[in-house]
Amino acid sequence: MRVCLLEPYDTGSHGAWLRGYAAYSRHQVTCLALDGHFWKWRMHGGAVTLARRYLEQAVDADVLLASDMLDLCTFRALTRERTARVPAAVYMHENQLTYPLKPGDQRDLHYGFINYASMLCAEAVYFNSAFHLQSWFEELPRLLKHFPDYNELPSVAQLRGRSRVLPLGLDLRPFDAYHPLTPRTGSPIILWNHRWEYDKNPADFLAALYALEDLGCDFRAVLLGESFVQMPPEFEQARERLGRRIIQFGYLDSRADYARWLWQSDLVVSTALHDFFGASIVEAMYCGCFPILPNRLSYPQFIAPEFAARCLYDSQAGLVELLADALHNIAEIRLLSFRKLAAQYDWSIIAPQYDDALEHLYQRQEA
Repeated sequence: MRVCLLEPYDTGSHGAWLRGYAAYSRHQVTCLALDGHFWKWRMHGGAVTLARRYLEQAVDADVLLASDMLDLCTFRALTRERTARVPAAVYMHENQLTYPLKPGDQRDLHYGFINYASMLCAEAVYFNSAFHLQSWFEELPRLLKHFPDYNELPSVAQLRGRSRVLPLGLDLRPFDAYHPLTPRTGSPIILWNHRWEYDKNPADFLAALYALEDLGCDFRAVLLGESFVQMPPEFEQARERLGRRIIQFGYLDSRADYARWLWQSDLVVSTALHDFFGASIVEAMYCGCFPILPNRLSYPQFIAPEFAARCLYDSQAGLVELLADALHNIAEIRLLSFRKLAAQYDWSIIAPQYDDALEHLYQRQEA
């Protein structure tokens, strides 16, 4: 089957998704993408450029798979001569309706409406987690009720009926090349491998490290992740306050170096206010890290019930308590493995699920 992937924002997790599925799919996949800059303009104008390229390249697709950054209505309108009978699906990495705002910002509902209209224009909608699907459909009625009349509330149930969870695929197996030959020893290492931005809530993570220091706990810290505009002041303060406890500070360009630090770390922590899936957590778990995560968002799906009490926290005090307990029992923690749970998100397992879903979509359209 011929699949056309449409991605107006080719960077980060969007770019990894694009290339990952194309590489592992059993179908013939054509990728049309734009550089991952100027996200608002990509949501407005990306469909126009990708429609032009689709026609110029005479792409012949059986199914379209578009990311949530595409205005699918505009794309299908501009390519109707070639796509009128081609079924389309939207893949929701994130959405512009429940994504948390920076303090002081006001939500522009137009971008959430683009997501909504694209779903209406698609035959299927795929969300990367059950949490994401649920949070979207809880908020969507409030968006529609915001408008003065003809708010089309029955469309919420219609869209829910064509939606399902299709997890994010990850390229995990290459991490195996950096598996250390000897087990972890020495002072425990706490890992942060998230973006250095407000929605990942680094302040609570660093406050927990300060609390552990005050308790006299033995630990080192690895602070990975990318800062896109400017470094949050919390990290500079942490470098001064934690000093030699920080053994790696800042983003790593090398995927190999990133993998090595994951394999060396003992505990991976999230304090996120937002995470529709949690790719960095899954990567760390695959490399042997013990997860300590908030009991919210998408994270509970990664934790088996028997580990919930040791891995999921409900408050800042609970985070510190779980971290201190793990550090105190580090010999036991190092014997535990979450690799099998994480490995189920490898593209070798997830890509066939995408393939089957798209085949079903195509066959349903042809029937």
